[in-house]
Amino acid sequence: MSILTGIEATGTQSDPWPAPTAQRPVTAVVPVPGAKSGTNRALVLATLANGTSRLRGALRSRDTLLMAGVLRALGAEISTDGPDWIVRPAPTTRLAAGARAECGNAGTVARFTPALATLREGDVAFDGDARMRDRPLTPLLGALRRLGADIDGDRMPFTVRGRGRLPGGEVTVDASDSSQLVSGLLLAAPRYDAGVTVVHRGTRLPSGPYLDMTVADLRAAGAVVDVAPPGADGSRRWRVEPGELTAADRAIEPDMNSAAAFLAAALATGGRVVVPDWPEATEQPGRMLPTLLAAMGATTERTAAGLAVSGGGGIHGIDVDLGDFGEAAPVLTALAVLADSPSRLRGIGHLRLQETDRLVALAQELGSLGARITVTDDGLAIEPAPLRGARLDPRADHRLAMAYAVVGLVVPGIVIDDIATTGKTVPDFPRMWTAMLAG
Repeated sequence: MSILTGIEATGTQSDPWPAPTAQRPVTAVVPVPGAKSGTNRALVLATLANGTSRLRGALRSRDTLLMAGVLRALGAEISTDGPDWIVRPAPTTRLAAGARAECGNAGTVARFTPALATLREGDVAFDGDARMRDRPLTPLLGALRRLGADIDGDRMPFTVRGRGRLPGGEVTVDASDSSQLVSGLLLAAPRYDAGVTVVHRGTRLPSGPYLDMTVADLRAAGAVVDVAPPGADGSRRWRVEPGELTAADRAIEPDMNSAAAFLAAALATGGRVVVPDWPEATEQPGRMLPTLLAAMGATTERTAAGLAVSGGGGIHGIDVDLGDFGEAAPVLTALAVLADSPSRLRGIGHLRLQETDRLVALAQELGSLGARITVTDDGLAIEPAPLRGARLDPRADHRLAMAYAVVGLVVPGIVIDDIATTGKTVPDFPRMWTAMLAG
């Protein structure tokens, strides 16, 4: 008997996509592609470096190709044809007339590149998908103005009128909606005349590990970065000194966020999934996945083959603050609707401002299966309930589409619209999912 129902074993992508139901526990080794967050940070730093850089294992996906496209518009030379990407900084600060930065719905692209545009001579018109016009950018653009930038507009579309330099200095920003607002100021800071001191003052700072990743990548490139301890009022402070960045040959880590759905498949089906090359130490927030999955009933272990996650003892509810790892919320919600006890996911109010309002979308779409999900002030509350098949819309959100596929392993009759949206971070997700099920 085939392990698959609802899809051909060849992994043909269709729209809508019938999510395959597992007929027995999944047992598979699943290599995952390079990290989007690592690839895009590496691309930005390579364009600021003192020579040619090589990125090994770079993720080739919609978001990273958008980043490469914007950096080319800013004058960099980037070859993405092979498995190793080659990056050469712009030979001159002067831009061609009519430069445009098309950011799609990629938050890292929209928030990491405006500071780079201030270091060029000429105007750069920034725009993106309709949803990007609603996502947080105003605090970043305001901060860049206070550091000496000339920018028309407070959100997309806007124009950066580059002068070939940015004075820099100290600036305060409220990054309560996205830590990328701080990373967008820090990454280009070694090229500011006076470097930069960024102070965050706000209700909280979500996704803190991504800022740790930004700091680690800057230091690896040769930047001098000082991070002050959190203030008593919750404020945070970073200082980046002006200086030269060093070109490098860099390997991109596997994307732990993208591994989440595949590892969750082991728990959902009572099987075992191994992800090779799981880093021993990393700044990626995905390092929290083994602990989170174990809390829901999985067994996790590091083996010579990689990180192994096994199920078989049922799926249990969880009560957890995901403020540092909101990217896990969709997959954990998928497991929670299959669990034998209630779950509460906290600290993720900022997910309302992602590719879509993830909290409302999860509650409404999974609610159409019969799931009982309540949107709270800072997250989701999930109660066990009988589930049935239905057609689900990921609302152009890659993480939601992958989460729905996890539920589809257990609940027959789930059909997912626009499965191609997974290409934002996981190229060829339907084929990879089918290959996992085939073992």
